[in-house]
Amino acid sequence: MLDRSSKLPITGDPLTDILRGLRLDGVEYGRCEMKEPWGTEFPAQAGARFHFVGRKGCWLKQPSGEWVELNAGDAVLLPRGAAHVLASAPGVKATPITGYSVTELCKNIYCVSDDSRPKEGCRPGTLLFSGSMYFNLDSLHPLLGMMPDVMLTHGLDAYEPAIPALLDAMAREVTMDRMGAGGILARLADVLAATVIRLWVERGCGDSTGWIAAVRDKDIGRVLAAIHLEPNRDWTVEVLARMMGASRSGFAERFATIVGQPPLKYVTQVRMHQARQWLVRDRAKIAVVATRLGYESEAAFSRAFKRVIGAPPSHFRSEDAGAAG
Repeated sequence: MLDRSSKLPITGDPLTDILRGLRLDGVEYGRCEMKEPWGTEFPAQAGARFHFVGRKGCWLKQPSGEWVELNAGDAVLLPRGAAHVLASAPGVKATPITGYSVTELCKNIYCVSDDSRPKEGCRPGTLLFSGSMYFNLDSLHPLLGMMPDVMLTHGLDAYEPAIPALLDAMAREVTMDRMGAGGILARLADVLAATVIRLWVERGCGDSTGWIAAVRDKDIGRVLAAIHLEPNRDWTVEVLARMMGASRSGFAERFATIVGQPPLKYVTQVRMHQARQWLVRDRAKIAVVATRLGYESEAAFSRAFKRVIGAPPSHFRSEDAGAAG
């Protein structure tokens, strides 16, 4: 059964369609003036993290342990919030972000400083725009799962002239402390995250397999966009193959080669993660979710849900569903 009320028109641009389904439910944002020498350790978290280097470069220690240099104008998006370190130079002792003094200027907007560092002899250093972003998908969703741990874009402001103005607008919202600043910052950060993802794809970053290859492939990308825009549709291999204009076997082989798993397995994962969102965020009843996804019985839906998520749907309808989500 297809819930037509949630159907969105497909534009023909896979990246645009996919980004329309990937939204931010919230953002925590900070502007940080870092004085050399400095190092900040960011632990792993459920939400994504974003950094933009506004002035003077620094170094990023990636989750793999490899250091990479960042210059002014570079942006980093860690879609699954992997642990990492930012520092003025490799090897500088890093202070956990939890050890910094944090002042909440208004809801979800913070000023971060390290009062433990001696002020004498410090040189003006890096200006960072950093934030935690909470996508409307959990970190195990296949769309986020196909993304790399680190999405690094060099010279973001050179390829996107609007970025400096966008960051200036974010900075003004922080400093002026006006009503509604939190909501406006969330929308600006939404645009910023989508811009980073788009430019990362356009600039040819990443491997030739996985999400980047799937989005770049106009046929597979169109199929992925359709699945994510309508996860509650009763997708079959035949329908998806027809959308791509290929035979059933040819489509299935090409999809599995590029995406890394069979099409129906991917569809099931997307649907179950959508179901989890309905259960946790919308507090929908299990029977209602099962019906929306076209299952003939609640039991059949529960078996599929547990197979993909690892816990029965009733777990996410309990009193501690908020913590489980």
